[in-house]
Amino acid sequence: MKKLLFFLGVAAIISSLLTGCGTTSQTSSGSGGGQNTPTVPVSLTMTDDPPNGVSVLFFQVSLTAASLTPATGSPVSLISTPIQVDVTQLQALSAFLSTANVPAGSYTGLNLTFASPQLLIQNNSDLSIASTCAIGSTCLLTPTVDDSAEVSLTASPFPVTISANSPLGFLIDFHLNTIIQPDLSVDLNATDGVTLSQLPSSSPSQPSRYGSVTGTIVSNNVSQNQFTMQTAWGRTYTVDTNSDTQLLDWPPCVSPGGLACLAAGDIVQVQVASVEKDGDLLAASVKWLLSSGQQTATGTIVGFTSCPSTDTNVQECIELILHNNPTNNQQLPLGGEATVAIADGATFSIDASGFTLPAGAIFTGLSTLAIGQSVQLNVVAGTLTEANSTTLSQSGWSPPSRISFTTNNIQLEPSQISGTVSDIDAPNFTLNTFQNYFHQGASSGISVQTTAQTTYQRFSTDNFSGLEDDDLVSVNGWLIETDNGQLDPAITPPYVVAETITLHSDRHF
Repeated sequence: MKKLLFFLGVAAIISSLLTGCGTTSQTSSGSGGGQNTPTVPVSLTMTDDPPNGVSVLFFQVSLTAASLTPATGSPVSLISTPIQVDVTQLQALSAFLSTANVPAGSYTGLNLTFASPQLLIQNNSDLSIASTCAIGSTCLLTPTVDDSAEVSLTASPFPVTISANSPLGFLIDFHLNTIIQPDLSVDLNATDGVTLSQLPSSSPSQPSRYGSVTGTIVSNNVSQNQFTMQTAWGRTYTVDTNSDTQLLDWPPCVSPGGLACLAAGDIVQVQVASVEKDGDLLAASVKWLLSSGQQTATGTIVGFTSCPSTDTNVQECIELILHNNPTNNQQLPLGGEATVAIADGATFSIDASGFTLPAGAIFTGLSTLAIGQSVQLNVVAGTLTEANSTTLSQSGWSPPSRISFTTNNIQLEPSQISGTVSDIDAPNFTLNTFQNYFHQGASSGISVQTTAQTTYQRFSTDNFSGLEDDDLVSVNGWLIETDNGQLDPAITPPYVVAETITLHSDRHF
């Protein structure tokens, strides 16, 4: 099959933490034991591998139900409300989703229900797709599934016995290279499309296997070193901190500082170290994102364009695929395409969050912008246009929703890029991305630089020596432009400074 798209597809990690002791707001729909059976912390995590020969700009699916099947008794529900997941933003990361009470006992399987998949591609082939998605066009597909696609997982590691006071986690591998079919339809029940393994317990070197969750501060209890926050899907969590918790990008405030700086309405991202017996989340890190009343959007740069003639005092306009907005603003549609005007005097910075970038890794202005970079932009008040409506064709395609706004603050975020490893020469290697998305007209290999702070996940050894030629990996790192490549023809492609490298279970396509 010819390459139809650009941005290499995905490795989603979805976490749904199942905690017990009867103190969480969510209850079980059934149990694997009697009324007095103790409940036990259990975690559910999902990941995926990049699709074979397909690059995906945006893939979103809704997890509408999840339940464990006990050896006897009724299924135990794990989520209370549907949760939409942007798979493309989880190539090398994880996202904590939910908690539930799980009785101790024996379990024989895990049942998942998905709905409403959305697939956004750029047709970079030499053929139109279904006579609808023209060459060079960005197209949104909303394939149908049988009302909701149910996936039943009963193979290893099942059966499992969940014991009191013994937290247990599962890792669900979501293989887009199997689920996405050659005609770009989506089959969530494809053979080996979803597989399961047991998630190792957290360790000092890997304290955050449970993933991250973003929410709005509801209240703050400084004396107890904790706060409560609410997610976009309405779940409220109590988050505990300790002396090991890192506070990242923290806002300044008067003494005593620390958690006292958090105010109701602030939005933070919590990296979950563990789920405690009382159902609280223990934070490995808390990253401050923005204060109440601010509006930002995060997306991937997919092109550069001429600014409308009505725009004044702007330097450049970029095209952005939207992946996240912390305030869940419906005027910033996820999967939509935004034309963003960069105002004169806009500030540029790198969201390093405690990672020390090597000399020369800069992001200081227009000349350091590049296709494929992930950026967070503030939205200048009064500049956001209303999203246009989209109409599906008979073939099920439509253009994505389009908006525009002006920004005066641009922050470089880590991009997530998948491919195979070659040319290993410590501390660098080449990542073969199989497409020309990041540097059109150049070779498909991107140089990846590692540092002493780079972390390695799922390797036999958690350091650079664990890399092997042809490994299928996802790199989470900062994409650095070196030669003004988008405003002038690129000679040298961008390189990536790796924060995290994740090995996928399939070392082949």
